[in-house]
Amino acid sequence: MEINGSKPHSDENNPSGGSNNDIKDNSAEKNINIFVNHAEISWHERRNHWVGDESKKSRKAPREPIMSWTTTYEELLSSNEPFHQRIPLAEMVDFLVDIWHEEGLYD
Repeated sequence: MEINGSKPHSDENNPSGGSNNDIKDNSAEKNINIFVNHAEISWHERRNHWVGDESKKSRKAPREPIMSWTTTYEELLSSNEPFHQRIPLAEMVDFLVDIWHEEGLYD
């Protein structure tokens, strides 16, 4: 018996050079199961359900900033009144970074 993993030479008397086992092996290779990641498929389906179809969403035009460009940090914090409109986080971050640049607090 060979240790290197090769097939035993039991088909040496076969004139075709191959054995019936070779034919079975070839057909078995064609029937190899392909791995299907069902968890990934499920994840994409749930994500699409939650996010929705991007092609069907209407593209919103960028809206005008809620805060004026002349608003100061003191004006923003001087009142305990709530803002008239919600201020998007990105707009607030831009505002604060600009203020911090002016005051030398952000490099």
